[in-house]
Amino acid sequence: MPEVFVGRQPIYTRQLDVCAYELLFRSGDTNRAQVTNGNQATSQVILNTFMEIGLDNIVGKKRAFINLTRDFLLQEYSAVFPAKRVVLEVLEDIPVDAALLAAVRRLSGQGYTIALDDFVYHERLRPLVEVADIVKVDVLALDRKTLCEHSVLLQQHNVRLLAEKVETREVFKFCKALGFDYFQGYFFCKPEVIKGQRVPANRLATLQLLARLRDPNVEFRELETLISRDVALSYKLLRLINSAFYSLPKKVDSLRQALSLLGTKFLTTWVSLLILAGFDDKPLELMVTAMVRAKMCELLAQALGRSDTDTFFTVGLFSALDALMDSSMEDILKSLPLSDDLTAALLRHEGRLGSALACVLAYERGDWQTVACPGLDDAAITDAYLHAITWATKTSATLRG
Repeated sequence: MPEVFVGRQPIYTRQLDVCAYELLFRSGDTNRAQVTNGNQATSQVILNTFMEIGLDNIVGKKRAFINLTRDFLLQEYSAVFPAKRVVLEVLEDIPVDAALLAAVRRLSGQGYTIALDDFVYHERLRPLVEVADIVKVDVLALDRKTLCEHSVLLQQHNVRLLAEKVETREVFKFCKALGFDYFQGYFFCKPEVIKGQRVPANRLATLQLLARLRDPNVEFRELETLISRDVALSYKLLRLINSAFYSLPKKVDSLRQALSLLGTKFLTTWVSLLILAGFDDKPLELMVTAMVRAKMCELLAQALGRSDTDTFFTVGLFSALDALMDSSMEDILKSLPLSDDLTAALLRHEGRLGSALACVLAYERGDWQTVACPGLDDAAITDAYLHAITWATKTSATLRG
């Protein structure tokens, strides 16, 4: 079977909780050939998602939004989907006629949730709106006046509104005020403040601790001292070490003992994650995103046979600092004693570190034309992504526990 990329983009509620993921995919070979057969591409993605990889490995227990071609809607191929786990998206370029309407009504009657993708309202599309459950509106394609008009028109029907391509918190707040129910886009990975604002003082010390912990040359004694200065952090770490995640034969009651048992590498990783997870004013998905990036960068480095995998983990983890700290990456890095290689990778995606990070970010966006990591084929990249999701899902559950 040809290689298939399967990515995901979170869909949020009004409270910024993730309720579903849209599956992002592209069929083709390693030379980035364009897809010419939509049905074939969709078939390959469905097979890989449901039979090869497993839906739970990609979206956990949440629902998956899946784009379907006209043929898939008309010929009842959708019956392979578990109705409670998926949302079937009717793409904007599918001709709407009596046959399509009959197919969508049949699927709705079978218990499937129907979403209309990139929807622009026209009166001739009213029958489609009347059978749909969710209408996705591309907020970048409409000016604010038209967006307001669309929200008023669509809210007259029994549908929930999803704002897609929401790229700033300002747009999120605007759409929320209009009554949109769901939100999709990159707004959660953007800093809320204007570029140039200083890092908040109450988080500067946290940043510096984080940077020191991620220094590959940090020594055992210094690591113990750094962690012990924060009583709450020390408590969380010991609680974690004594949890079922590690299932140690006897209780660990000191940081020194924990360091001796687990080593500086594991302790540094867990402490870094605990620090970032402590930002209660940020969406949980932002933390999960940072973890997926970190682990995927590390796995790409392992696949390349590199020995400095910890540094690759760090570049992925730190790539979300601008959103976590509500500041620009440039200002954050001025406050951190990071190496020139790390700084260049985070700011300009330069060097081996930057190349891996650029690959990870492209995969996250579903920008398949630029997904590449020199020295690795598509299968290795996809494998790293899927393993990173599995690891981040399990680890975030442990951190919350």
